[in-house]
Amino acid sequence: MVQYAVTLKDGDWTVFCDGAPMAGDLTRSAAIELAKALAFEAEERGETVELLIQGYYGDLSRKLTGAEQD
Repeated sequence: MVQYAVTLKDGDWTVFCDGAPMAGDLTRSAAIELAKALAFEAEERGETVELLIQGYYGDLSRKLTGAEQD
């Protein structure tokens, strides 16, 4: 399983992969677009993907896709 997350870190939106920052200094929409593209590529490789996206007020949405859904 691979996990992508979009969170607000130090005032900038950052994309993380499995807990490690991949890209920062983004707008929220650019970060979400990047995370979704990376998630799609992982799904195409047959991986299970967890996509976490932080909202403007700290709420978190979660989407689990791929081969090994529960």
